[in-house]
Amino acid sequence: MTIPEFLTPMNITLIILFLTAFFFIQGKYRTDIVALCALIALTLTGILEPNEALAGFSNSVVIMMIGLFVVSAGIFRTGLAKLISSRILLLAGKNDNLLFFLVMLVTALVGAFISNTGTVAVMLPIVISIAASANVGARRFLMPLAFASSMGLFTLISTPPNLVIQEVLVSGGYEPLSFFSFAPVGCVVVVVGIVVLFFLSKILVSKNDSVEKKDKKGKSIKDLVDSYNLNRQLCKVMVDEYSSLNGVRLSDSCIRSEYGVNVVKIVRKSGSRLRPSVVEELASPDSVLMKDDILYCQGSDEDVDLLVNEKGLILLDSDGGSGVYDMNNYGVAELYILPRSGLVNHTIKNISFRDKYGVNVIGIQHNGNYNIELIADQKLHSGDALLVQGDWDTIARLADNQDDFVLVGQPLKEAAKSTIDHKTPVAAAIMLFMILVMAFDLIPGVMAVIGAAVLMVITGCLKNAEEAYGSINWESIVLIAAMMPMSTAFEKTGITTLISGFLMDSLGEMGPYILMAGVYFCTSLMTMVISNTATAVLMAPIAMQTAIIMGLSPYPFLFSVAVAASMCFASPFSTPPNALVMTPGGYTFIDYIKVGLPLQLIMGIVMVLVLPLIFPF
Repeated sequence: MTIPEFLTPMNITLIILFLTAFFFIQGKYRTDIVALCALIALTLTGILEPNEALAGFSNSVVIMMIGLFVVSAGIFRTGLAKLISSRILLLAGKNDNLLFFLVMLVTALVGAFISNTGTVAVMLPIVISIAASANVGARRFLMPLAFASSMGLFTLISTPPNLVIQEVLVSGGYEPLSFFSFAPVGCVVVVVGIVVLFFLSKILVSKNDSVEKKDKKGKSIKDLVDSYNLNRQLCKVMVDEYSSLNGVRLSDSCIRSEYGVNVVKIVRKSGSRLRPSVVEELASPDSVLMKDDILYCQGSDEDVDLLVNEKGLILLDSDGGSGVYDMNNYGVAELYILPRSGLVNHTIKNISFRDKYGVNVIGIQHNGNYNIELIADQKLHSGDALLVQGDWDTIARLADNQDDFVLVGQPLKEAAKSTIDHKTPVAAAIMLFMILVMAFDLIPGVMAVIGAAVLMVITGCLKNAEEAYGSINWESIVLIAAMMPMSTAFEKTGITTLISGFLMDSLGEMGPYILMAGVYFCTSLMTMVISNTATAVLMAPIAMQTAIIMGLSPYPFLFSVAVAASMCFASPFSTPPNALVMTPGGYTFIDYIKVGLPLQLIMGIVMVLVLPLIFPF
């Protein structure tokens, strides 16, 4: 069997790359699985040797990222990040302009040392609560919050693209970057971001945005009831003496699984005839239904009627939806599913959400659509909002599940306080130790990070090694490790030389600024299609070779790749933080175009002009 002439190694590599990008954009399959399939294809076609294909899994960048996930988890678990950010943001008071400035600055500074997704997860409930207490809308702050998490390019460990260009420089025999080599670039990025977003963010605040007086838990119950249309979907039924549910535990009643009806509250008469009283109880799996109990049920009229007829219940007149969610010790709040959450692609029923977390899920918001029917069988997606009901103490404890979701709707004092314990100073000392060791280049950076990760475990900042392993986003790790050999395939098949030659032929005669602009905006465009780290892996060798052939310093070109890969704002799906704030901010895709695209273009123009001043050609 003869191989067609057009299937040269270069063309095969390009076909694999385009197919990989297609499946990344489609989003039907996990990115790490797609990357692994590309890696296997490159190996089976003989473009890569097995040792070349597996080289990414032993790369120092990948190992360092694993350690950084663990270090970040220790910082989150001890409450250090929340303590620092909440105390600083409280300085804003009720001044929305000062709050905007502090949100941008604090987020960028925190993001300089821990992952941008983790930074937003910590900051999101704090910003929403502070905005609520100041009676200002949170829409103006949440998108800048997401963008600022990517702007903290102050350190070598700020973003994976920073580590990628460091690897390329070292492998090329150039002087490695220091821990704070990115600090001048980060300062410029943050200043430009604050100035531009100060004006652009006002587009996000519509004239119809009104901030009502909030309840003591930081969110308006009326807003939630209206948003999820709960007032029309709630009804009351009473347990008759002869009902088949009399004396049955709620978990054994099959009300939810068979009828699609959710019992959210139970009102029971108690006391004596002379001194009767009423007890309100949040429905739980262990609740035992008794004669004359009034059940507040959520479901369609047809489902409730079927339940009433088959189980011998009595349908009562409804008093509206807000009453059931306005009890002294019980309330409602919203959870936002994180991109790396273990809940993604699972249903409420499969998770056993009520048994696991002690709260009822009474509504789901997906892509701006509110749903309270048949939610038990609805798959969860990254960025979905869950409306949960429970007692306030249980709701507050949900904030500890930082790997799965972000809790909003807490009281300001709850959102702002840190989970301070005796391990918080330990976590701070470990982080400071890691920074100092890397800043003074006492030991290799990868060893400093791994050492800090180990210290987080053995000092008790993380409960055990299992928690440390669980904090690692393995999808990101495998994605990066599997995409790194793609750059090797580019070099072996001549694609790197081809692209760098094209850039030199078309832009080289126009001067180094225009050539670097081509590299920057090519990287920026690719980042909108595939992940920023994968883009940096592919573009960094091209930028390096382009600079070398032109007789220029590779440093400004590689910095342009790192910055462009991180500064992707024009789409809600380009980075996990962008997607995370979409639902709580109530943003549409057009909002990201209106605000993010101008910022991305302005940032690119400024960087092309400034980078050669910091790192001359």
